[in-house]
Amino acid sequence: MTNSDTSARTQPGPDYDVLVIGAGFAGLHMLHELRANGYAVHVFETGSGVGGTWYWNRYPGARCDVESINYSYSFSPELEQEWDWSERFATQPEILRYAEYVADRFDLRRDISFNTPVESAVFDDEAGIWTLTTGAGGRSTARFLVTAVGCLSASRIPDFPGLDSFTGAVYHTGRWPHGPVDFSGKRVGVVGTGSSGIQAIPPLAEEAERLTVFQRTPNFTVPARNRPLGEEERREVKRNYRQLREQARNTPSGQLIEVAGKSAVAAPPEEVTAELERRWRAGGNFFVAAYADVLTDERSNRLVAEFVREKIRETVSDPVTAGKLSPTNHPIAAKRICVDTGYYETFNRPDVDLVDVRENPITEITPRGIRTTAGEHALDAIVFATGYDAMTGPLTRIDIRGSGGVPLAERWAAEGPRTYLGLAVAGFPNLFTITGPGSPSVLANVIMSIEQHVEWITGHLGHLRANGLTRSVARADAQDAWVEHVNKAADATLYPEANSWYLGANIPGKPRVFMPYVGGLDVYRKKCDEVAAGGYTGFALSGDDAS
Repeated sequence: MTNSDTSARTQPGPDYDVLVIGAGFAGLHMLHELRANGYAVHVFETGSGVGGTWYWNRYPGARCDVESINYSYSFSPELEQEWDWSERFATQPEILRYAEYVADRFDLRRDISFNTPVESAVFDDEAGIWTLTTGAGGRSTARFLVTAVGCLSASRIPDFPGLDSFTGAVYHTGRWPHGPVDFSGKRVGVVGTGSSGIQAIPPLAEEAERLTVFQRTPNFTVPARNRPLGEEERREVKRNYRQLREQARNTPSGQLIEVAGKSAVAAPPEEVTAELERRWRAGGNFFVAAYADVLTDERSNRLVAEFVREKIRETVSDPVTAGKLSPTNHPIAAKRICVDTGYYETFNRPDVDLVDVRENPITEITPRGIRTTAGEHALDAIVFATGYDAMTGPLTRIDIRGSGGVPLAERWAAEGPRTYLGLAVAGFPNLFTITGPGSPSVLANVIMSIEQHVEWITGHLGHLRANGLTRSVARADAQDAWVEHVNKAADATLYPEANSWYLGANIPGKPRVFMPYVGGLDVYRKKCDEVAAGGYTGFALSGDDAS
């Protein structure tokens, strides 16, 4: 039994109706909705507190790239009115405070076991029950299992030779210490220039004696133009929150982002330049939504990409450094577009060095620092901003076994993740995956993606309960059709042209499959609603545990 028995079942059978893995934004909302609908539910969380991504990612400069008023729950109008965001793009500490406020506001902690990583989840075909085993050796059972593990929670450090020999401090942006880290007077190396690296590099440069950035692939990044939110601005949003939320739900991104035109190629060049300049000055990731065909037409993409490269050349004083920082090997936005504060300007500092590790690869980590083919860089600390085993890693790192004891990791090993709607997996009854592969997840406002999944799962469980059903499993034919649709949608875009974590390209040996659904959150929501309205088409539902 878990350490919280307040919602445990008293009748014979499993300990709970539903077990949830993860107490980030997905797990908190899932717990709230299930409990409100009368289910006995419990959550297991590896960390000592709520917040998920925002609990672990405490690195300098960590900040959300979705505007705060959108990166928040909509399920409670009262919560919307109570909480005030201080900035356009909230920092990690503020987002974590919000998650903690939600947990306390709805009394969620009493049904969460903290410091309790889940090691395995095994489905018993005959009993129709999931059994979870935790790192402490505890066991809990439930009819249904919901994974709320996040898409970017399985952090990774490449297996560099000699890593254990380094005598200085080693950090990963996704597992940052919870106490202060002092880099003053130190020579710091940052490995990686993805989103977390781009956020961390400017504040690290301000603190360290010398900063050396090891870059394999330059990424496109646009300025955040962050600012405080004024009191009247916050009041105006609160007055219109319900309307704004409904509008956002019916957009591809789950955000209210203005699209200027259908095609950058079709518009006059001076008009395109003016529109891109306007968006660059406004800041934020809505820059890449300037034209509808940026991710479907190579010519439009080149126009937008070249605009950003020109901005890099204007900002970075050294032409050689500017060239190294200018992405040329992938379309803009085919990798996740980054949002920064002073990133390119940082490379004008005399105490910041840029090392191109595509030209001079890292050969080993030495006791004194990092050695490339061009020589050794002496360091006192190394910060790995090397990302995650995205989308699948958080699931496959848990030993999840479905019908017949088949491991999920084994099922996905050869062809990559195969799901139905990103919500369920054929052969894994009564398992639901919030923002799983095959759903919009990381390509949309993830909070809105989470809410849509939580609402759908709650509705599905309600349908089972109302009809005396105890088992739900995705049909293989429905899963195959959905996977084919997801692949076709991706192939119609420029996304697959980039070696990105969307494809699993950052993990050696991982199958190259474009994992998120590019069709848009609005289209996806309609599909899920159609499935529900049809009696949950694509699922095999039964009330006989032995079936």
